[in-house]
Amino acid sequence: MEKIWLKSYPEGVPAEIDNTQYSSVTQLLEESFRNYADRDAYACMDKKLTYRDVDTLSQHVGAWLQNKGLQKGARVAIMLPNVLQYPVAMAGIMRAGYVVVNVNPLYTPRELAHQLNDSGAEAIIVLENFATTVQQVVGQTKVKHVIVGSMGDLLGGLKGMIVNFVVRNVKKMVPAYSLPKSVSFKQVLAEGARLKLKPVKQSHDDIAFLQYTGGTTGVSKGAVLLHKNIISNVLQNEAWLQFKPTSEQMVFVGALPLYHIYSLTISCFMSMRIGGLNVLIPNPRDIPGFVKELAKYRVSVFPAVNTLYNALLNNAEFAKLDFSTYKICNGGGMAVQQAVADRWLKLTGTPIIEGYGLSETSPVATANRVDIKEFTGTIGVPIPSTEVQILDDDGNVLPIGATGEIAIRGPQVMAGYWNRPEETAKSMTADGFFKTGDVGIMDERGYTRIVDRKKDMILVSGFNVYPNEVENVVASHPGVLEVACIGVPDKNSGEAVKLFVVRKDPNLTAEALQEFCKHELTAYKKPKYIEFRDELPKTNVGKILRRELRDEKPKAKEAA
Repeated sequence: MEKIWLKSYPEGVPAEIDNTQYSSVTQLLEESFRNYADRDAYACMDKKLTYRDVDTLSQHVGAWLQNKGLQKGARVAIMLPNVLQYPVAMAGIMRAGYVVVNVNPLYTPRELAHQLNDSGAEAIIVLENFATTVQQVVGQTKVKHVIVGSMGDLLGGLKGMIVNFVVRNVKKMVPAYSLPKSVSFKQVLAEGARLKLKPVKQSHDDIAFLQYTGGTTGVSKGAVLLHKNIISNVLQNEAWLQFKPTSEQMVFVGALPLYHIYSLTISCFMSMRIGGLNVLIPNPRDIPGFVKELAKYRVSVFPAVNTLYNALLNNAEFAKLDFSTYKICNGGGMAVQQAVADRWLKLTGTPIIEGYGLSETSPVATANRVDIKEFTGTIGVPIPSTEVQILDDDGNVLPIGATGEIAIRGPQVMAGYWNRPEETAKSMTADGFFKTGDVGIMDERGYTRIVDRKKDMILVSGFNVYPNEVENVVASHPGVLEVACIGVPDKNSGEAVKLFVVRKDPNLTAEALQEFCKHELTAYKKPKYIEFRDELPKTNVGKILRRELRDEKPKAKEAA
């Protein structure tokens, strides 16, 4: 098809990128370690690591892992929030020739066990705050090596000791755990310093990450992201954002979790690619604390989701900050709301540049121009080396202005789903387009607007929630006969999870079901609303009609 979007490109942005300049993500990282050795790479809780520090420490982590006999391509899980250990661990794993498996630290034991078993992870690096979850499932997995970090590990000296003391003594911050065969992150660094990291030959077709996302089968599945995919998306974004090497260091806000593909690529890799400083925020939900951190830096690039932008706008202290250095504010992960975008522009003077992507596309596929003066309400145009088609239900390409499923082709599109060839086949067209499940319209300029979601996926604050997974958990409760799960609009999180439940036990309460879900589902997957029904709408073959439930007019009050 004709690439009609190219006429909408800003001057200087190429139609294609050359991803052959790097053979692996490792090569890209090591170039940055050399080029920016003396620059600060990461900051967290007032402690900074230079590019040289990350280079050295990641070599120690990689050498330690290699010394344990893990073979090239072994999967190593990272279960860390945004702390200094994350970039060190991530770079170390990749440099040693292994595959990074990103894990949400807030996962329940059930969710963690599935991901570790599905990926076949042989090692895991976890913050001690979440080690009790690992303890509960590690015996059911192939994990042979558990590395436990502490908040103060890399903060140095007295400060690190104080931070660890405070964290361990604040109730519930570090629940008791027992992992007798585990080693500390500090011990790994010390032992690794006495070993030598052996270089590993890596190519475009080696796996870099298993990035887990939900699925129609109700279980999370790993998107196989090759070194080629990550390199391509970094270079595509660099070309689109027109980043140029400058003597003045750009400061990135690392508030979104690095285990999420949006933050990993746009915050972590983009910052390292251009020698930026990434300010890591371990707990962005603490808005007052977050604002105090922002006040310390001359921020350049701020990737965030709608809910985070909105929360900051509703904080009086945030409005007092200096926004004169803000250059780019990326909006992704979920739809940006017009009202939030307008308020952000009015306060900061910088528009939110909305883009679109998925775990399966590493993630960015489309974006608005950097030079926009106001919010567009679209997801923009395909970025360099990317094609977008709008397909009908039979996979035929639709004309401009028609509504259909958004499909994406480009070097950032995943190799497939880990060990799930049938799921991969369902998601790809014969000519290599990934079918997103989102419904949109492309206009004559090449701009696309999302109008609906073909899949039943619910988007809560930028995180995917798949109804099948929630339903499977709720259905396992002995008091539940039938359940259906949908997403409903929510002013804070974009969407919220709502359950429709037919009771087996007439005494079952919403509170009891909420408590049950708390132990089985990460917080963002938990139902916010529960409505009990005598029956659920079904097809003539007995399939529950979620769409019919979604189309009902919401009640004035829903049981929370």
